[in-house]
Amino acid sequence: MRCVIAQYPFDLTKAGVLASMKGIRPELVTGESVTVGRRRYPVKQVGQVVTRQDPRDFTAGEVVRAMTRLGFTCHGRPGATSVHVGAPDPLRAASALLGGA
Repeated sequence: MRCVIAQYPFDLTKAGVLASMKGIRPELVTGESVTVGRRRYPVKQVGQVVTRQDPRDFTAGEVVRAMTRLGFTCHGRPGATSVHVGAPDPLRAASALLGGA
């Protein structure tokens, strides 16, 4: 698959990414990450290994888009909470059960 990362075109394949990351120890995940094989790597680390570019030259979003298109599972920031619109408020429900308004 052809993709552009940091204004440079790359022809990436899932097998090629797997081979590139083989034997690479994952750094501490503090932001967005991608699962490659059985390990979870920071997307910037994957981008650096696959493109051989300085991670300051590309965005995490560019790598996430490329990895998603290749079929890898990408994850958001750890500890980020998701907001569900229309989800019941547990405190309000408990208050209603106890006779509160």
